[in-house]
Amino acid sequence: MARVMRVTGAWTGLLSDWLDREGLDAGPLRMALARWSAQDSVPVPVWRDLLAQGMALVPGRVAPELEVGACVLPAHVGVLGYLVLASDTLGEAMLAYQRYETLFYGASLAEIEVVGDQAEMRWPPSDNELGQQADGTAIAALVTFMRRQIDQPPPPSAVSFLEHADAKSARAYEAFFGCPVTWNDSHVRVRFPLHCLSLPMPRRDPTLRELLDRQARALLRALPESSGEGSGTDRQLQQVLLKLLSDGEPTLKRAASAMHMSPRTLQRRLTRHRLSWQQWLDRSREQLARQYLEDPSLTLTDIALLLGFSEQSAFTRAYRRWTGNSPGRERRQWLSD
Repeated sequence: MARVMRVTGAWTGLLSDWLDREGLDAGPLRMALARWSAQDSVPVPVWRDLLAQGMALVPGRVAPELEVGACVLPAHVGVLGYLVLASDTLGEAMLAYQRYETLFYGASLAEIEVVGDQAEMRWPPSDNELGQQADGTAIAALVTFMRRQIDQPPPPSAVSFLEHADAKSARAYEAFFGCPVTWNDSHVRVRFPLHCLSLPMPRRDPTLRELLDRQARALLRALPESSGEGSGTDRQLQQVLLKLLSDGEPTLKRAASAMHMSPRTLQRRLTRHRLSWQQWLDRSREQLARQYLEDPSLTLTDIALLLGFSEQSAFTRAYRRWTGNSPGRERRQWLSD
């Protein structure tokens, strides 16, 4: 079965921000971008056409798609950006991107492999091709995104694309990425030196810090009789739970292992709050869900995945069980207030 590709509606904001930076009026294009930005997904042919319209506004400009990609912000990639930024190292960030890429493209495409002393992330040709402008924008955004999060980031070792480029464009790409760029390859590729995977992600982004702070406050509300910032164990448990939820495996056994204690010991500590593991998991999910529903940039599918549910319907059933209301109806009520 052919994979149906799309991009998240937030991605159109990347082109809107570039238009602003360039001071381009582009009335009809801006209207189309505003319309699609409110959608959960944008079909790839639509995104390709919108991008082509933007590039046509700067005739003679060499590889303007790289400039578009360099405008990237976490909000442009939605929840995927926050999951990547919440990683501890560049290697974890790459794995998080691979795991949650379906939130962005509607399909899991990225492959990660160690090749000698290099870590390679690559994307095979798809049934619904993005085209060079869209591929160039996406890889420029990916590299820019990672460069901004790492102190003294190294350039990628190599980048590859599926299509051909003229000499001027090829030089522009090499200057932007700071490394050799290969054309007419079998995959789109980005390589980094293997040792770079251990580089820490400092989490400087203020939007991410705000999100993580809200998550911590929501989890504190899930613990009765928790005072102030909570105990060290409480904070450790919160951090472990967020990781387990994003991995989709929030079990007592896995949480205890991550905290280097036995399941019985962890359950005994939860008993101090008069909670079983399942009760605390449900309370935590409910509090996090209420926080996420107040953020209009997160779709119900995004929220379901952030809470560790395999599909939106499972989240909806659980939310009704917790609150007696559907998440969609509750969101509409909050947004109308």
